[in-house]
Amino acid sequence: MLMSYSVDAQKTQIMEKKIDSILTLLTLEEKVAMCHAQSKFSTPGVPRLGIPEIWMSDGPHGVRAELKWDSWDYAEWGNDSITAFPALTCLASTFNPALSKAYGVSVGEEARYRKKDVLLGPGVNIYRTPLNGRNFEYMGEDPYLASKLVVPYIKGVQENGVAACVKHFAVNNQELWRDHINVEVSDRALYEIYLPAFKASVIEGGVWAIMGSYNKFRGQYCSHNELLLNKILKTDWDFDGVVISDWGATHNTYESAMFGLDMEMGTGTDGLGTTALNHYDRYYLALPFLESIKKGEIDEAVVDDKVRRILRLMHRTNMNLNRPWGKMNNVEHHDVARKVATEGIVLLKNKESFFPIKDKKELTIAVIGENATRSMTLGGGSSELKPQFEISPLEGLKKRYKNAKILHTMGFASGPSAYDEVLPSPYNADSLKVEALKLAKKADVVLFFGGLNKSHHQDCEGDDRKQFKLPFGQDELLDDIIALNKNTGVILLTGNAVEMPWLGKINGLIQGWYLGSIAGNALADVISGDVNPSGKLPFSFPVKLKDNAAHYFGELSYPGDSINQYYKEDILVGYRWHDTKKIKPLFAFGEGLSYTSFELKNFKLKQKTYTKDENIIVSGEVLNTGGLDGAEVVQVYIGKPKSKVKRAVKELKGFKKVIVEKGETKSVEITINVNDLAFYDESISDWNLEKGSYIAYIGNASNNVTEKIKFEIK
Repeated sequence: MLMSYSVDAQKTQIMEKKIDSILTLLTLEEKVAMCHAQSKFSTPGVPRLGIPEIWMSDGPHGVRAELKWDSWDYAEWGNDSITAFPALTCLASTFNPALSKAYGVSVGEEARYRKKDVLLGPGVNIYRTPLNGRNFEYMGEDPYLASKLVVPYIKGVQENGVAACVKHFAVNNQELWRDHINVEVSDRALYEIYLPAFKASVIEGGVWAIMGSYNKFRGQYCSHNELLLNKILKTDWDFDGVVISDWGATHNTYESAMFGLDMEMGTGTDGLGTTALNHYDRYYLALPFLESIKKGEIDEAVVDDKVRRILRLMHRTNMNLNRPWGKMNNVEHHDVARKVATEGIVLLKNKESFFPIKDKKELTIAVIGENATRSMTLGGGSSELKPQFEISPLEGLKKRYKNAKILHTMGFASGPSAYDEVLPSPYNADSLKVEALKLAKKADVVLFFGGLNKSHHQDCEGDDRKQFKLPFGQDELLDDIIALNKNTGVILLTGNAVEMPWLGKINGLIQGWYLGSIAGNALADVISGDVNPSGKLPFSFPVKLKDNAAHYFGELSYPGDSINQYYKEDILVGYRWHDTKKIKPLFAFGEGLSYTSFELKNFKLKQKTYTKDENIIVSGEVLNTGGLDGAEVVQVYIGKPKSKVKRAVKELKGFKKVIVEKGETKSVEITINVNDLAFYDESISDWNLEKGSYIAYIGNASNNVTEKIKFEIK
């Protein structure tokens, strides 16, 4: 261990000396040029010294298709198709850090093969409202879960000599008015809820880049924010990487220079196009920055720090002689995508064992819904992908079911995918409905593939959803289908919670997410029973929108008044709110069923009294009491009754996914450090570990606790 540290420290020393030597060779003009874009997704190098350009690409779920130099139009290359991996909501639902590492390695290999130096992802903004159009790109509502899954993802990407760029820093929890809304949130909620996954990315993940967000925080834009970037990120967390602006998120030369931004991207949308005003040299960190330094308004040491960070990024990526070559999309990546998808699919209702549906003759399955055939890799904004192939749910079912008869009709239809507008459907809704009801009436089983679709006002960058209910008349269509055929199951393809007025009338419900290239095969795996579902929800599903904490407090809490927004629920986000206010969710955080059954038993703590720095060891057994092999997620929440400060009833502090064969028992051990039970004390602006009695809640969902164990912290 000491030898490893010594070698790493020696490498770092050598790298820093090289960087210092390069800095002395650069002109001021060359240094400033490195701090801003030269195209949509690149920054210039210094040809005179053989310093390469830096090339970036979206995004967290796969490497985006090549774009033209100066526009958002696709370059239409023939060799830029990739593996589309499941959305990060699905990855979070796996509760499997090892699988997150495999995901990161795979997407990093494809980024490296495509000669990218920075992958713009993953995203770890907290799920605060189910209307946020970009929730599907993030890892749910719980900071602990997001922290535990983002770290292996980062390490997996960066093994390939490609920088992960964690985004969007910070409190960027809605798309509506994202480019100017000012977020006001308490220090306690900031540190306990909205920063932990970013902190873990830096301190545990060693991430090489961070993206600043569009919105303001306490009156300053987040891409040049003195508190967030200079104090918290670069001073408190000792981040030594590069802060990259979101595209067009830079607003001021002095603040950009002085308040933590290192690299400005996307300020002019037509680049070297029609007007001088949008020329790359007119960026805030371009000629205006150079002129401010020459006038003495900004010290040259400021640009030196930025360039030092940029050179450090280069030494880790495109100037690293030991960098791997990467891999094009391949069968191994497809296997990882399928594994993530099947482990992330969540079974939420299974009345009278509706699922799995066995393949047998004389069985007619009516597959109804546009989402059974619609591409879900298109749309969504910057996460849009160009996969080598995409297997639809209908295609996957037809491939899997050789004996049963599968019939399909659209039932409902939206318009074509669009980033910045809502396009009307080319189909007649009444005609589609008539055909759907005909099919439902004569089928043995109805599988309704509904949900959202990554179009504008659905799950999409740039704006939020307009409603909590399902769009395109799906609720009404479902009611009519159920009236004709009670043997109906619903598969929701969404990145968000939705309202479900029909839930009590259906027999089965699967939350299917956006599953990428292998979507159809993965869904068929679970629907048929080839794979036993083990996904758990990474966020709460409220019964109605008002049950969500952000919406409970009215418009100033969400979406704000277009100028300011106040996070009035404070630390009570998601299940913390539902637990503490005793508002029953439709489906709870951590909830998810299996085709087998489990019993958690004999759970205990190694000791009953702890002090600072000690580890709490929670141990017990998971018994598979059903007839199939399966996987269960043991979840440990900690609560502090009679606290001197406001607290949630309980908070997730440990989990472990365990594979248990039928009839077998597996031992489980989960370690929680006592220091991680501290709260952020605003009176001292630091973490404070409260003494006294605590309770460990052990279960397989936030609403299904099977054991409570008291312990003391002295």
